[in-house]
Amino acid sequence: MTTDASDEWKRWHAQRVAAVAAPYGPLALTGTYWLEDHPDGHLPDVPGSWTTDGEAVLLTAAGTDGLTVDGRPLDGEVRLTADPGPVGSRVVHGERHLVVLVREGSWGVRDFDPAAGARRAFGGIAATPHDPRWSVPGRFTPYDTGRRSVRVPNADGRERGLGLGGELAFALEGRDLTLQVSVEEDGSLWAVFADATSGSTSYRFRFLRPAAPDAEGRTTVDFNRALLPPCAFADHFVCPFPPPGNTLEVRVEAGEREPR
Repeated sequence: MTTDASDEWKRWHAQRVAAVAAPYGPLALTGTYWLEDHPDGHLPDVPGSWTTDGEAVLLTAAGTDGLTVDGRPLDGEVRLTADPGPVGSRVVHGERHLVVLVREGSWGVRDFDPAAGARRAFGGIAATPHDPRWSVPGRFTPYDTGRRSVRVPNADGRERGLGLGGELAFALEGRDLTLQVSVEEDGSLWAVFADATSGSTSYRFRFLRPAAPDAEGRTTVDFNRALLPPCAFADHFVCPFPPPGNTLEVRVEAGEREPR
């Protein structure tokens, strides 16, 4: 193990812990409410009336509800499209950020509260220290047919599509393995995977984000940076489960394992 790689991993791990524990990080999520489940427009402990309005959400509130939109008190109606993230939320109630999201045509509202009990109880992320044997060369091959979508269960019990762009091949523990991966907008890869430690000495599944492959498809598969999904920190996320073929038969004793 080189000192540089170990030190870089320690910095990465510290940044991850700080991001998770941030005021509007995943620990702050106290609820995700799908509007189709609340046809009267009233969400649990959320002021105002929230209804679908075509390709947007219609929020109606009185000044006494205490909601602000873009920093101004709301007394009337406003149409809202999906927010880019909790910190970018247009709607605020006190310290809470109310985030509009859409998944496969279903509109919802997430409630991020910095005072969430999960933030107070958080003691860090259990992770295995850097070990160079878990960082190996990989080769990405895009699908001949382009992007595929497979239906997979999600953490909230619903099934949704997961877009996949190709196959990532690598060798680990003397075995040739593959993961089906998504391709992000910046060209980097994203895998949802499980392994022989999942559900025992690590969370039931994890994420992996290899860097964008070069022109020949080469990248690094570094399980030292295996990530816990957001639903490991709050029950209200809709993380996808691993697609078929993404449960590795080896024990990946690396990366993030469990929240503390």
